[in-house]
Amino acid sequence: MSATQVPVEEGTRFLEELLAVHAVTARGAELVAGSFTRLAGGAAVDTKTLVTTVRWLTGLVRHHLDHEHEVLYPMSELRSPERAHSLDWLMGERDWLAGRLDDLEGAVVRIAEECRAGGSADLARAMKDGTVASHGIRDELARHFSTEEPRLRDRFAGTPDEDVARLRQAVTDRLPCGAPHLVFGFLEHPRPLPGRDQVYVHFSASVRLARGMLLSRFRRTLRDLAAG
Repeated sequence: MSATQVPVEEGTRFLEELLAVHAVTARGAELVAGSFTRLAGGAAVDTKTLVTTVRWLTGLVRHHLDHEHEVLYPMSELRSPERAHSLDWLMGERDWLAGRLDDLEGAVVRIAEECRAGGSADLARAMKDGTVASHGIRDELARHFSTEEPRLRDRFAGTPDEDVARLRQAVTDRLPCGAPHLVFGFLEHPRPLPGRDQVYVHFSASVRLARGMLLSRFRRTLRDLAAG
């Protein structure tokens, strides 16, 4: 390390990692909401790709709800109860968002079934339900992250490295790594995110080596969803 370089605290690294995951989730929610809007407007959205993307998004959001409530909040409470309280979701918010995730998953199942059957009035209702649910999820995540992230910055300022190590282990042990093309893509698109290198390490070496191929698949996903 040169004399001009300053070591980065683990708390700062972990914060960048959390914020990168937030951004990936928010970008995914924006893509899904936009895809439903385009589908309802008659755009050529591939429903199989939409189903895959929705299932990845709902899994990621559920993981965020779980690890924040079960891991991040309790471990923060041990060090600073007054700060930890501000990080937890209000129960009403959690329940409302969980309900919209159920609605969205149900909508894409119905859309896939109706498309196989040739379409009907039920398809239009399913698209409307998916549009309402996806827009609600996108907007609620944006609101929550905008409120939570300043508190996270305050929470992790000066956190001892050993505390950060325990938090990272508890959180990343259950990080869903399915659909890596979506994670890799949103870490880079529409602009690279700080903290993306910390997120990459949670994938196996073989997956990281396939980064170029995964990014190509991500670009195909955007085209399938009429977003690129």
